[in-house]
Amino acid sequence: MRQTVVLVDDEPNVTAALKRRMRNEPYEVLMASSAREALTLFENQRIDLIISDEQMPGMKGSELLALVNQRYPETIRMILTGHASLDSAIRAINEGEIYRFFVKPCNEVDLIFSVRHALQQKALAEENVALKQEIKQKDALLTRLERENPGISRVDTDDEGAVVIDASEV
Repeated sequence: MRQTVVLVDDEPNVTAALKRRMRNEPYEVLMASSAREALTLFENQRIDLIISDEQMPGMKGSELLALVNQRYPETIRMILTGHASLDSAIRAINEGEIYRFFVKPCNEVDLIFSVRHALQQKALAEENVALKQEIKQKDALLTRLERENPGISRVDTDDEGAVVIDASEV
């Protein structure tokens, strides 16, 4: 499934520029001009990563990301701001569990790399969960088969490591 990134900024030129920069990336990029619009996007589809501006009318980016953290904890959260202060950075990190904090103007290459890396990490974590579930199911099947047919999962080998079909032949 293709991953989805949401860019949130009340300045459309910022989101449009970032979307243009991300056009060759393997994920879908959606734009929102407000926190409310971004939250609506979450209602309709899975969002893997959100990048929000801090200073927006209505709801600050850190408040939006804290809400996203509560409702959609699996979504990776990043903040992009032109008004960086230590207090706002600490608040955003503590309340929204921010993955990265960028100050405008930011290095676009660093931003793109961070998004790519975060999405790769998320995909690996999801694959890990799926593989663990598969192992758990196969282990349960093996346990059931062993209970129904004792010895079915055991393989006998001789001193040289060759598989022995009938243990009485050794």
